[in-house]
Amino acid sequence: MSLSDWSIADPEGAGLRSKPLRDLVEWLDGPGEANIHSVLVVRHGRLLFEHYRAGEDECWGEPLGNVAHGPDSKHDLRSVTKSVISLLFGIALDRKLIRDIDEAVIDWFPQYSDLRSPAKERISLRHLLTMSAGLEWNENLPSTDPKNSEMRLLSSADRCRYVLEQPVVAPAGQVWNYNSGGTLLLENVIATAVGGALDDVARDFLFEPLGISDFAWTRDLKSGTLEWGGLRLRSRDFAKIGQLVLNGGNWNGRQIVSQKWVTASTAAHIGPAALTYFYGYQWWLGRSLVGGREVSWICAMGHGGQRIFAVPALDLVAVVTAGLYADAVHGLLPLIIFNRYVLAAIVSEEKAGAP
Repeated sequence: MSLSDWSIADPEGAGLRSKPLRDLVEWLDGPGEANIHSVLVVRHGRLLFEHYRAGEDECWGEPLGNVAHGPDSKHDLRSVTKSVISLLFGIALDRKLIRDIDEAVIDWFPQYSDLRSPAKERISLRHLLTMSAGLEWNENLPSTDPKNSEMRLLSSADRCRYVLEQPVVAPAGQVWNYNSGGTLLLENVIATAVGGALDDVARDFLFEPLGISDFAWTRDLKSGTLEWGGLRLRSRDFAKIGQLVLNGGNWNGRQIVSQKWVTASTAAHIGPAALTYFYGYQWWLGRSLVGGREVSWICAMGHGGQRIFAVPALDLVAVVTAGLYADAVHGLLPLIIFNRYVLAAIVSEEKAGAP
């Protein structure tokens, strides 16, 4: 392991109080035995806190047993992968490999010309980015339910066709509906535009510039790369993705993705009807209270408790990885950690709104 990944500093000397973080460790390691694998906190570009825990884990459904997680351990991102795809899309757009996010999706798939219809011609890349394509899709069902759209996607012989052949049930751009198939289409657009495989595009466009060399993209034996959720990274590299967003797309003086794209993709574009979050371009947007002060955050969310929180107002990144894949509250525990412990560690002058 190399400590050159991050500049490491003591929390007390860099804008965090240690007691809430000690309380977090005590809570995680207490009788409840929560299956949290790592919590990292970065502030002002320095790694101030990291805590790793052993726990049961898996790689896209394949049990790995009890894993002693640490700084060198790769972990499933699950749908945090979608936010990475958003960054790759932005880089392709910056390089004019993709001309416009309002281009019709179907125009990128001429091999499926038989699926064209006026309604589908109105679905743009923007609608895929905001998960508002209006296609019939349901990932809310249990994974064992044969009607679960993601499971049907996994078993499809032609995944892109499966997504595009779904009937239009709402006007494009009007209704948010979580759809991993839309991210699959975005990845295929990126690959077509760049002329390379997903792994190569991610390495060349994003990972190498960020100094990320240890990554993996899980593959399904039947149908190849799990584009929308199969990425595996170290927790420290999760944090680099968050810091890149805080830096407006800049890393160590290099503009990897434009400030314009970072701003647009992390702005609220649509509101899921049943949630208190907003949605950008494959990023979630929410808010929390810090000592009575409301702060907005940007989040990449993945099934099982995988999170990257980025808080521009506090120059803060927090990472949580977990093995809560079969836990109904997997979406709540990382937010509790973030709100109750990480944000509670922010020093008092920040609570008062000082820079």
